[in-house]
Amino acid sequence: MQKRILPVAVTIAGSDSGGGAGIQADLKTFTALGVHGATVITCITAQNPKAVLAVQEISPEIVTKQMQAVFEELKPTAAKTGMLFSEPIINAVSDYLKNKPCPLIIDPVMVSTSGATLLKPKAISTIVNKLFPLADLITPNLDEASILLEKKINTAKEFKQSARDLYNRYRCPVLLKGGHFEGHSNVIDLFYDGKKELTFSSPRIKNVHTHGTGCTLSSAICAYLALGLRLDKAIEQAKNYINGAIKYSYRIEKHTALNNSWVKKHN
Repeated sequence: MQKRILPVAVTIAGSDSGGGAGIQADLKTFTALGVHGATVITCITAQNPKAVLAVQEISPEIVTKQMQAVFEELKPTAAKTGMLFSEPIINAVSDYLKNKPCPLIIDPVMVSTSGATLLKPKAISTIVNKLFPLADLITPNLDEASILLEKKINTAKEFKQSARDLYNRYRCPVLLKGGHFEGHSNVIDLFYDGKKELTFSSPRIKNVHTHGTGCTLSSAICAYLALGLRLDKAIEQAKNYINGAIKYSYRIEKHTALNNSWVKKHN
C-alpha cells in the first residue's frame, strides 16, 4: 500500500512552555489540518497563559542551521514566522528566506497577551525593512497595527482604513485582526492586498479567555497554503478553523487554551 505523502509547513518562532502559543500551537495546528510541521526555534520562553517569566534567544547561527536543515531536505511548501525577538535573528531569517522558497506568512509578534515584550523595540524597523518585503501576508492585531502605523486605532472606521494604510505603507497583503476590539458582538478581520478587500466576521464567543489565537490563525493560513489553497481561501478556511478551536476549547486551571479536538468532531 502506498503511503500518503503530506505537504510540509514550517514555523519559525519561539517556544511556549505552557503549550498554548508559539511553536507548540503551530505544530498542533499543522497536525490537525493534515500537514507535516517542521520548526525553526528562535527563542525559548518560560511562559504560561498568565505571564512570560523569561526569554532566551537562540543564536542566529543555530537559527540559520535549522532553516538549512529544514529547507534542504523537507522542502516546505509554506512558511510562517512568529516571535523573532531581535535584530540578529530577523537578519538571519530574512537573509535565508530572501530567495522566497515558498509562500511566507509573517505574524509580527511584538507583545504577549500578558503584556510582555516579544520583539525588541529596535528590531521593529528591521522586521519591516527586511522581512515585510518577502511576505505574502502579514497578520497584525490591533496593538501591533498601532505600532506599525504609529497611531491608535479606536473606531471601526479607523480600523477599516488601517488595513489600507498598512498595505500602502509596507506594500504587502495584510490581514488586520480585530479581536481586541472589546464590546463588539462580532469579531471582524480585514484583508486587503491593494485591489481586493475582504471582511471576515464571526460571532464573539463569550466567557472564553484565549491564549495563542494569533499563532494558531497564522499557522492555519500557512497550513492551508501548504495544502495548495490560494491566499483568500486559505484565510477563509483558517478563520473557520480558529472559530471552531475557540468554541470547543477546554479549560486549564483558571485559563482557557485552544484545543484541536473540535476537528475530530467535524471530520
